[in-house]
Amino acid sequence: MLASRNVDFAAELKKAIPPERLLVNEAMSKHTTFRIGGPADYLALPASVQEVAAILHITKQFAIPVTVLGNGSNVLVLDRGIRGLVLKFGPEMGCIRHNGHTVVAGAGALLAEVSKYAAQQDLTGFEFAIGIPGSIGGAVFMNAGAYEGEMSQVVQAVTAVCAGGELKRLAGEELKFGYRHSVFQENGCLICEVELALSNGVNNLIRVRLDDYTTKRQTKQPIEMPSAGSTFKRPNGHFAGTLIEKAGLKGTSVGGAQVSTKHAGFIINAGGATAQDVLALISKIQDSVYKQFGVSLHPEVRILGEA
Repeated sequence: MLASRNVDFAAELKKAIPPERLLVNEAMSKHTTFRIGGPADYLALPASVQEVAAILHITKQFAIPVTVLGNGSNVLVLDRGIRGLVLKFGPEMGCIRHNGHTVVAGAGALLAEVSKYAAQQDLTGFEFAIGIPGSIGGAVFMNAGAYEGEMSQVVQAVTAVCAGGELKRLAGEELKFGYRHSVFQENGCLICEVELALSNGVNNLIRVRLDDYTTKRQTKQPIEMPSAGSTFKRPNGHFAGTLIEKAGLKGTSVGGAQVSTKHAGFIINAGGATAQDVLALISKIQDSVYKQFGVSLHPEVRILGEA
């Protein structure tokens, strides 16, 4: 019965999107910046808001759980993978356009590309995002930030598809932005398009800031190694990386997972790391920092999949 149900579900999905954009038993290690993660039962690559709505309608009909993924940064997929459907917003959903001071980007657009696009239009306010290794949809979901800027400062509205497949535009206070938080962590709606309110700027000054932030990232962060980005949220009054370094944990390893020797706020995949390795290292860091400094560290990385 279950096999028949899966066949029916896959057949319906293939009516909503081309078969080449529907992958079965797909290793999530191919789709995360950590290069870690077991297989997803199904992985779909939508190319429009209409496809997203159609897919959600089908998953609801078959009671199939849905997990949303952007560029695969800021996530740790567990070793047994993800049951149900992974909806990945990639380049197919990455169109960028502008109208005056407003830049509109599909959820799959990379933050670096949106930053560069805004600069080309002499629009300022989004330079901070040049070094965040993710998509704009994921950045809104987490209210990502860097270099004193965050998404809440520039997002004016979001077009999303909600559980029943209906389209909804949320703006202003409806977005409920907080530290690494947005309403989309609560309402089940899927971010499809983001509107940014930017300002006129001087091209040379914009590019100086972009270059400066890019250089800082290249010199201070372990971008040459697979990771999920910054591992922990910033504790009040402290920096997680500084506490981890002071605790003497730089270079500490569990299996293939290692605290970066370049920046202690990052756990890297030094080679063959499993999700279990990363979780064990996170726990070790939390215990050590709490024992030495009395500060609790909470993961910023989202943990997805079957334990």
